[in-house]
Amino acid sequence: MAYHWQSHNVKTSGVDDMVLLQKISEGSIVENLKKRFMEDCIYTYIGPVLVSVNPFKQLNIFTDRHIDIYQGAAQYENAPHVYALTDNMYRNMLIEMENQCVIISGESGAGKTVAAKYIMGYIAKVSGGGPLVQRVKDVILESNPLLEAFGNAKTVRNNNSSRFGKYVEIQFSRGGEPDGGKISNFLLEKSRVVSQNAHERSFHIFYQLIAGATPQLKENLGLTMPDYYYYLNQSGTYSVDGMNDVQEFQDTLRAMQVIGIPEENQNDVLAIVAGILHLGNISFVEDGNYARIASDDFLAFPAFLLGIDSEMLRDKLTGRIMDSKWGGKTETIEMKLNVEQAVFTRDALAKAVYLRLFDYLVMSVNIAMQKEIEEVNIGILDIYGFEIFQKNGFEQFCINYVNEKLQQIFIELTLKAEQEEYVQEGIKWTAIDYFNNKIVCDLIEAKNPPGIMSILDDVCATMHAVSEGADSKLMNKLSMAVGTHNHFQGTSTGFVIHHYAGKVTYDVDGFCERNRDVLFSDLIQLMQSSQSDFIEKLFPEDVSATTRGRPTTASTKIRTQANKLVTTLMKCTPHYIRCIKPNETKRAKDWEDSRVKHQVEYLGLKENIRVRRAGFAFRREFLKFLKRYAILTPETYPSWQGDPRRGITHLMESVNMDRDQFQMGKSKVFIKNPESLFLLEEVRERKFDSFARVIQKAYRKHHAVRLNQKKREEASDILFNKKNRRRHSINRNFVGDYIGLDNCPELRALVGRRERIEFADTVNKYDRRFKSVKRDLLLTGKMLYMIGLEVIKKGPDKGKKILVVKRHIPLDQITSIGLSTMQDDFFLVNVQNDYSSLLESVFKTEFLTTLFKRYKDAVSRPLTIHFSDSLDFPVKKEGWGGGGNRQLKFVAGSGDVAVLKPSSKTLIISIGPGLPKDTRPGLKRPVSNGAPYRPAGRSAPPPVRGVASRGPAPNRPAPRISSSAAPPPPISNPPSRSHVKRQSSIELQDKILKQRSRTKASDKMPSLPRDGAQRMAKKLNQAILNNNNEYLATPDAGVAGMQRQKRISAKPTPAGGKPRPGLKPKPKLPQCKCLYAYDAQDTDELSFNTGDIIDIVKEDSAGWWQGKLRGKEGLFPANYVEKL
Repeated sequence: MAYHWQSHNVKTSGVDDMVLLQKISEGSIVENLKKRFMEDCIYTYIGPVLVSVNPFKQLNIFTDRHIDIYQGAAQYENAPHVYALTDNMYRNMLIEMENQCVIISGESGAGKTVAAKYIMGYIAKVSGGGPLVQRVKDVILESNPLLEAFGNAKTVRNNNSSRFGKYVEIQFSRGGEPDGGKISNFLLEKSRVVSQNAHERSFHIFYQLIAGATPQLKENLGLTMPDYYYYLNQSGTYSVDGMNDVQEFQDTLRAMQVIGIPEENQNDVLAIVAGILHLGNISFVEDGNYARIASDDFLAFPAFLLGIDSEMLRDKLTGRIMDSKWGGKTETIEMKLNVEQAVFTRDALAKAVYLRLFDYLVMSVNIAMQKEIEEVNIGILDIYGFEIFQKNGFEQFCINYVNEKLQQIFIELTLKAEQEEYVQEGIKWTAIDYFNNKIVCDLIEAKNPPGIMSILDDVCATMHAVSEGADSKLMNKLSMAVGTHNHFQGTSTGFVIHHYAGKVTYDVDGFCERNRDVLFSDLIQLMQSSQSDFIEKLFPEDVSATTRGRPTTASTKIRTQANKLVTTLMKCTPHYIRCIKPNETKRAKDWEDSRVKHQVEYLGLKENIRVRRAGFAFRREFLKFLKRYAILTPETYPSWQGDPRRGITHLMESVNMDRDQFQMGKSKVFIKNPESLFLLEEVRERKFDSFARVIQKAYRKHHAVRLNQKKREEASDILFNKKNRRRHSINRNFVGDYIGLDNCPELRALVGRRERIEFADTVNKYDRRFKSVKRDLLLTGKMLYMIGLEVIKKGPDKGKKILVVKRHIPLDQITSIGLSTMQDDFFLVNVQNDYSSLLESVFKTEFLTTLFKRYKDAVSRPLTIHFSDSLDFPVKKEGWGGGGNRQLKFVAGSGDVAVLKPSSKTLIISIGPGLPKDTRPGLKRPVSNGAPYRPAGRSAPPPVRGVASRGPAPNRPAPRISSSAAPPPPISNPPSRSHVKRQSSIELQDKILKQRSRTKASDKMPSLPRDGAQRMAKKLNQAILNNNNEYLATPDAGVAGMQRQKRISAKPTPAGGKPRPGLKPKPKLPQCKCLYAYDAQDTDELSFNTGDIIDIVKEDSAGWWQGKLRGKEGLFPANYVEKL
């Protein structure tokens, strides 16, 4: 059986899978998580569920090395990690061709967004693909900094809190390449644009723009210090620990480039962000019961940036046009607003513009990676966490409602549905009780009887233009409709809901107005009058058309989105990450037991462990199981004929799986332990591996035949019609290494470290007197080496022969190669301004072919080859000798072996005729019985004797050829990250400024008022000093917690009142204790850790005993154990 990672001398802390805890209680779960957290082991399993604790620091466990470790590995092989869950999800998608999803849940600040980033990063690393796929990967990865800049903010609970929900679908081809995607966003907390709680910030983009803009861009956008703007100075917080707004602004600009947002639109995006800030500085004063702009100086800049008329902006902020219907007639009435209404109108405009800008960015991301046909996908749900603030408004109500729905999904699929499945399939099962939060979901969203959202919509439907008294009316209606509900409680300013995660007190002030979410037609017309085409297109409504029926409220939208999301998730195979926040200080190594215990309780981790421990790790329909594992036996492959139950039993017996490790249901097979499933997978992988080797062997052989044919043809082109050919050289395969370099490290040591040897052969080298000596000829991409033996003349090794480089010639110094027109094996290497080398090799054709290629690569011109039966060449000067020239003469003789006759300065070489000069190589006949084909009457060429005997020359494997087809044409064309030049923030902003100067050339830039909105924030800042942090404490568990505790305390009668049986008899089999850890080397062996107890089935003098451990029987080494 395959090994477990904990048996490999890995430092372990606590239990890596809490199903293995000795005692199942909230206390033991918290203690185990704490022990691992303190050792930086932030991930823990509950079966397939991953529990993640936020470390509040960077850990070195997300490197490329870790990706390599987890890729393709089974879950048990390595320590718990988000990469293991992601790899399992990715492989399941490819195996089953079914959609997968991962639901990341937890309260605000628990690390959900970071987990989603690591999942996307892992998928991008391990999935292949061409340019289209790479572009999709780039868009997926770059969407994170862009949407975080516009959708995340600092809260008191989280420095990078997602203030919107998103469900990212990464779409894949059938081969597993990500070739498309889609992002669905939910409920942006747009109220954060205009107001924030104490110690919080608005969305990151506002602070990034102020900190990262160049002086020129700041001047164009009217930017100064953040406390100048009313929309930013209310909380008194402008920076975040560990966050560099300047660097992140550059990342945001780069992300817009990669995603493919045009530069002119990038300019408009930044102008809108700045325009919203200036819009917030417009204040109002009372003037005869009506509102008047306090200072006209603050009108100019927002009007300039948004491309609208300043006077029209004044009119729309202080007045409103109403249509009155009476007696079938419609009358237009111009209404003046009071200060409160004017402030509401200003804020409504700012929120609407920002929301539509955010929707545009999401749409841009989707366009950049859209795909026409969806095949299979992985969904990643990263949504705002459950949160409690000092003042909880409508947004917190919606956020906590969505988290309530996600908790319900987890309960439905991991606790409720799993137990129901066992009963339906006839599996023996004892029910495990748990708290089902459906009662809370119904309280919020039910229509009959009406829940809170339905009552809220009814109140909003009766509201008129003025919303005074609506919130009080809501409180009264709630009190009458749901006042007696166990999970609801009314207060003087709002109401309390007993959520699954604790009691939350909501303030109803502004509930109705925010739920109604109406943007008056005056403001739509104002923005449609903008000179900016971009801004005008953000408001496409037809305000002249009459609308019938109720307008859709915010609560209806989020309820519809949440139910649609649940439907989408239920169609996928779900995976879960349960994120836990260890403290409220946001510091590493800080652990609050009460806070973690509260999260463990409301997340239902204890019940989850109990179900996993009592249940089955794996279940699959009979036919699907047979299809996946049919390859294990000849009887089941390619398909099993007969009863599926018998086929499955046959498969289990073939891998020696114990009968207690699986059960047959009515339509599914259930496997108890993950190790048993891993055994099946390992045997299956081995089968595929053996078949793959057969296929690879056949392909490599086919490829080698084609490659050698191509090489022979190239060699033939060089010598065609110029030189007679030897019969045995025409159809010979090219090996390259005729020395056996793998067995000669001393030869490799004489060549440059990074030089690859292309050709190696032992040749005859002739000196100035035409005497021959053996040389090892090595050809690399840069140099030609001639290596020979030399006797040491001095020192302790005197008389010893060693290999030395006798001559090395750079390829660019070779002027030409000289050959005869006959079938001999001689060739001259002519060198610029130096002597020539006369060499003889039976593999000259292969050498010339390789040299011809490498020479052309090195000097970018073809090698000159001279063919003549009379060759003159210079020789090396030796001692007092004169050097000078020598001559080769080739004459016709008889036979295939050259006869040499030296005569003074001339060497006469005679040889018989070979094959004609126009001979071409033909296809070789196939090899039979392992013996190469040779023409009749011809023997193979004699083996070449080298400097020393070095064994057979190795075979070189064929290179891999890519078989992937060209990708389809792209749907959209944003530039890839690799093609986007890494520009500085200044360069990016200069391009935006140039674009802005072209579009605003005719507009005169207004001046920025000296005093901003600092005075407007003084009272609010005083409130910060009196801030109360009690709400940051561990929340009251409320009624939901009481019901959980009641289920714990209400213990059932032991064994249902049945009499207690006697103690089990002691095991009859002898036992032994393991002294050392051992990893199974084959499927019939046992793996064990130090201290494990094995039941001995059979002892054998050979040293391998047979035993049982954890339900599996197999062999183990006797010298690793001690008999008890």
